[in-house]
Amino acid sequence: MARNNDNNKMSREEAGRMGGEATAKNHDKEFYQEIGQKGGEATAKNHDKDFYQEIGQKGGEATSRSHGKEFYQEIGQKGGEARSDSDGGDGKMSREEAGRKGGEARARQRDN
Repeated sequence: MARNNDNNKMSREEAGRMGGEATAKNHDKEFYQEIGQKGGEATAKNHDKDFYQEIGQKGGEATSRSHGKEFYQEIGQKGGEARSDSDGGDGKMSREEAGRKGGEARARQRDN
């Protein structure tokens, strides 16, 4: 158990971990979905479009730094396959091909 050196008290980190474990034992998936939804609604009330654009950009930049070309190709392919499955194809470039090309283009942007 992590203890503070001052007077053998529990550290904030240890207390948080123990509290999280206790909460997890007492609540089910629906509890976490409900509080997540409430948190999302509260955030939406308190923030505007610019806030979401900024955090989305930061998240995209962090993902770009931590993932390589293969990651973008894979998610592009999965997205293309999902779209293809949902509309049955229309004679144009396949959704899978479009997703692959999009993933490759994004990887090239990241590399430059």
